[in-house]
Amino acid sequence: MIERIKKKNDKKIVPDTSVLINKKLTELVEKGKLDHSKIIIPRIVIDELQAQASRGKDTGFRGLDEIKKIRKLCDKHKISLSFDGTRPTQEDINLAKKGRIDALIRDFAVKEHATLLTSDYVQALVGEAEDVSIWYVPFDIKGRKIKLEEFFTPDTQSVHLKVGVKPYAKRGKPGDVKLVNLRDKSIEDNELKSIIYEILSKTHKDPSSFIEIGKHGAMVVQMGRYRISITRPPFSSGTEVTAVRPIVKLSLADYKLHKQLEEMIVSGYQGVLIAGPPGSGKSTFAASIAEFLSKKGKIVKTFEQPRDLQVGPEITQYAPLENDWEKTAELLLLVRPDYTIFDEIRKTRDFRVFADMRLAGVGMIGVVHSTDLISAIQRFIGRIELGMIPHVIDTVIYIKNGNIEKTYTIGLTVKVPTGMTEQDLARPVVEVRDFETKKLEYEIYTFGEENVIIQVEKPKETPLRRLATKTIEEEISRYDRNPKVEFLSDNRIVLKVRNDVIPKIIGRRGKTIEEIEKKTGMKISVEPIEEIEKKTGMKTPAEPIEKTRREEIKHLVGEKGAYFNIKVEKKFTGQQVDIYSGDEYLFSPVVGKNGYIRIRKRSEEGSKVLRAISSKNLKVMV
Repeated sequence: MIERIKKKNDKKIVPDTSVLINKKLTELVEKGKLDHSKIIIPRIVIDELQAQASRGKDTGFRGLDEIKKIRKLCDKHKISLSFDGTRPTQEDINLAKKGRIDALIRDFAVKEHATLLTSDYVQALVGEAEDVSIWYVPFDIKGRKIKLEEFFTPDTQSVHLKVGVKPYAKRGKPGDVKLVNLRDKSIEDNELKSIIYEILSKTHKDPSSFIEIGKHGAMVVQMGRYRISITRPPFSSGTEVTAVRPIVKLSLADYKLHKQLEEMIVSGYQGVLIAGPPGSGKSTFAASIAEFLSKKGKIVKTFEQPRDLQVGPEITQYAPLENDWEKTAELLLLVRPDYTIFDEIRKTRDFRVFADMRLAGVGMIGVVHSTDLISAIQRFIGRIELGMIPHVIDTVIYIKNGNIEKTYTIGLTVKVPTGMTEQDLARPVVEVRDFETKKLEYEIYTFGEENVIIQVEKPKETPLRRLATKTIEEEISRYDRNPKVEFLSDNRIVLKVRNDVIPKIIGRRGKTIEEIEKKTGMKISVEPIEEIEKKTGMKTPAEPIEKTRREEIKHLVGEKGAYFNIKVEKKFTGQQVDIYSGDEYLFSPVVGKNGYIRIRKRSEEGSKVLRAISSKNLKVMV
């Protein structure tokens, strides 16, 4: 469709940059609309196109190619082509974004008594206001299917186009994707340029499309449902277009989410991490959570670059404000959302913004690439403090082939890491448990100066361990019918029994437990089962009773860093002793290496020891 706002002279035409970039001038020439006319291209237009091409912008190359094509058509259509006018000054270049270049082109058209040919609506309106002869030729691609879309079928996930290579696509459902050639003929340079031109033209005209990233040699365009990456040399070895789109839109019900997990996400602010390899369906799952929360009456926003989540209009999608997620986060805190979907977390600053938002009280759901579930957690290590991880992330959902493969919960506790035996090796440990079974699968803690992730493997049951377990259970059954036996190693056991039977099992001066140790050939540490059950949230029927008194031994009390150190004789190393405050029983630790009992000051036991030391009533009994 060609519109004329104000036209005086068809025989003298001055085109601006817009009509060269969108190739409308060639279209008019080929249709014979400009036969026997004179086309004058201002030098300021040539310089502007050259500047754009030098910055690697496709618009500059398209405009210059258009001029070359017009020159070839001039003789056939009896057209006179010339270049005239002055070149822009440095001030003109600096003010180009404010309309200076467009104003100079209008002035040139007036000076030449020619008609200004443009596809820029603002340029046409200003020209009409200034009584300039205007021929407005809009580029209307809205509603028209562009060539790129012809490569897509309903089951196509992505299309890959590169000069000199046959076009190919990924087709199929998540978990069953195949790479297929789309035709036998390779993509030619002009064909790919035409496809890129259509993409950018539609992007400028379509309100649902926009350029997310524009760099020298690279561009990312969000065109409706399509996320399109365009790369050129020197960034890439050749011009390439990659278009990706979601092929399905699912609701949360389609994932058959665990009811308890669903309730947990809705009921309170959570830190949820969605992990999985590229193309596994993470963003689709994140979009389904966003829609689900929105329907539950929650205010949901998204952090995306590019903004390609398939969500409803009630969910606002944010990009980095001035290319900075921190500025977006500052603005978002004023909006006060209930939940924010961060798709996806890539750079160190992204991880820190995610953590800051979570600690500020916003429910965060992050999307991160990872080969396995534990790798997703590992990507946070080093970016935020280890002890802060459970406060930032409490649930990790691993997506593979479009399905939820596994869900983990994360918690923090102070304990002796699995596989270590000495009580004085206790430290803060991040526990990673299976959401459904509550089984401990990984431990993360500091060892020396390094943070380590250890997979907790179920110990293999050997005939020796079976025999030792049976012997211990028989010996202890007269005191506790339900003892729990845990192997720390092949020769060391933790025996967990009711608190009230511990003195009877140990016996006077430890003789009873020594006899059991001789029978089994194992070193046995006795612990109250109530302490373990408190950690797991299970109720116990145990009743607090007074501890049986034994023999008091000499001790010295000191401090080192965050610990109280109670020193006893070395011969008691490995034995369990009782700590009293006067006649009041406090707890029963195990003596560590070289006769030291280490007690963390900021623990419940540390508070009891401090009170006993202050009242000068601390006693160690054995």
